[in-house]
Amino acid sequence: MPDAPSYGPCLLCPRLCSADRGSGGKGRCGQNNQVRLALASLHFGEEPVLVGKGGSGTVFFSGCTLGCTFCQNHQISKQGLGRDVEAPEFAAICLALQTAGAVNINLVTGTHFIPGIIEGIGLARASGLTLPVLWNSSGYERVEMVEALKGTVDVWLPDYKTRQSATAARYFLAPDYPEVAAAAILAMAAGYPLEYDEAGLLRRGLILRHLVLPGQLDDSRAVLTWFAQHLGGRALPSIMTQYTPIQALAGRPAPASALSAEEYARLVALIDEFDLGEGFYQELVPGSEWLPDFARPNPFSAELSRPVWHYALGFVTPK
Repeated sequence: MPDAPSYGPCLLCPRLCSADRGSGGKGRCGQNNQVRLALASLHFGEEPVLVGKGGSGTVFFSGCTLGCTFCQNHQISKQGLGRDVEAPEFAAICLALQTAGAVNINLVTGTHFIPGIIEGIGLARASGLTLPVLWNSSGYERVEMVEALKGTVDVWLPDYKTRQSATAARYFLAPDYPEVAAAAILAMAAGYPLEYDEAGLLRRGLILRHLVLPGQLDDSRAVLTWFAQHLGGRALPSIMTQYTPIQALAGRPAPASALSAEEYARLVALIDEFDLGEGFYQELVPGSEWLPDFARPNPFSAELSRPVWHYALGFVTPK
């Protein structure tokens, strides 16, 4: 039996930085061995099969293993906003989301905290957590860690950002991303057929997300081709168009404009060409309404989010 995931030497993500996080050192992700959270909220901006009437119980972790230049959550992924929590508090946060009406527990960017997450979810389930658990990630995962998570995760929600090594090197400093993510995503899908509850909410399976980048429609075609070949009929595609330039990350290269109306029209034609069937296809919404501010008690608009826990406030009553 493989060894359980551990913090040191840290081999949790494909960076394989080998930092001794178990003794408090920090890895490439910027984090040590203490699970660090920024926000837990009822979130209404996810795919409809993940939201229902109560919202997705979304837990945002601090730090990141990939480091996209255009990250919308850069305040927590790069700047480290958040607070360390022990496993009992993490479990209590998950249970508070369930009590508040969440339809699932949605773990956002948690790869660098896999040991603590497995422990915390285990405690929550022992204390009455019955909701499906979602793994919401960049897709940049080790197959070994995917397998380690299969007793914890019910629904996989990975990104597949690019099929181009040059693009991955430019924007993520990870030229191996296309191959590594493809292997991880296929491992996630193995043994996870799509299953829904009586309300039509996804309880098991995989949704593959792809954010369309300006000037990169050929790359989107490559991603859709890969999806059709490897996951067609057994996973759901989710095509997102919300790319917004982030000035705070201007020190590294990133597309300087949002997706244009002409590019969006070409994208719609591309989706029609592939005839992917059931899935989710985001309309083009100009402006920065998708950008959160995690320094606020509610980082998102009131329509999108109802906080249950905030790093600066602790537990709060959803409004």
